[in-house]
Amino acid sequence: MYRYRTFVHVCVFILIVAISFDFTYDPFEPNETETFSTVVDKAGMTDDPLYDEIQKKSDAYEKEPQNAVIDKVWKKIPGLNGKKVDIEKSYEQMKKNEKFDETLLVYEQNTPEITLDDLPAAPIYRGNPGKDMVGFLINVSWGTEYIPAILNILKEHHVKATFFIEGKWAMENTDTVKMIQEQGHVIGNHAYNHPAMSRLSKQDMMEQISRTNEILEAITGETPQWFAPPSGDFNDQVVKAAAEQDMETILWSVDTIDWKNPSESVMINRVNNNIHPGATLLMHPTPSIVEGLDSMIGIIEEKGYKIGTLNNLLSSER
Repeated sequence: MYRYRTFVHVCVFILIVAISFDFTYDPFEPNETETFSTVVDKAGMTDDPLYDEIQKKSDAYEKEPQNAVIDKVWKKIPGLNGKKVDIEKSYEQMKKNEKFDETLLVYEQNTPEITLDDLPAAPIYRGNPGKDMVGFLINVSWGTEYIPAILNILKEHHVKATFFIEGKWAMENTDTVKMIQEQGHVIGNHAYNHPAMSRLSKQDMMEQISRTNEILEAITGETPQWFAPPSGDFNDQVVKAAAEQDMETILWSVDTIDWKNPSESVMINRVNNNIHPGATLLMHPTPSIVEGLDSMIGIIEEKGYKIGTLNNLLSSER
């Protein structure tokens, strides 16, 4: 009798479960209430005069992407992403205040068809002139004692720079190279022993770059992608030698002339008078930079420029 009751109870339980189970239910499909709610929300959004205003004004804020080009004067210039207003996200930002506010516009970026990688080998002097950013290029083959102070100033201002490091110096100052990397700065190649690159044979050019890359990679775990020829001395062969090792050759558009040991005011005025969108500022670890870097950063930021590494400056991101 006990077994019979148990069997009946199990059968009834199975029957109840079978009747209750909805085989058509899909947990990943929105139910009718959710779908209806979404439609209502979307309709309410598009019927709002604010949404209509954003839509009508959006074309005025749209910008087409700019392709990377080789300029007659500046040689390789990176492209710049286009931008288009994301109407729905912008509406969500402005809905709280119920009025149009261009500072709350949300943009989508679209990339250019031609990038730096698509262009033939050529030096790079500056970033895109449509980008309100500048980059600090710090060439290092001497001045070791001034690097900690420079790093501290950059850290205080939350500024990242690109340090071009000589291979021979790097072997003798591995801890300093690691410190530069650990503080978030980009490390580039400054040849092995500061030669006049244009006077070397093709084989020696390749050796200067590859040997330094091997040293820097052994210290940092990363292979540099930027090459700065010592003293800015280069020719087409130097640029091609770097390109064959998947590197871009970097020059500068503003020289601090810190190596001439100028007074702080002379150096600051020089930077102030020559700074421009996409500028690359050449400097070295010198007493002049230690004294004037704080003021230089302040002047640049007051002009509305951000300061970034070459990775940021030469990308197509706005």
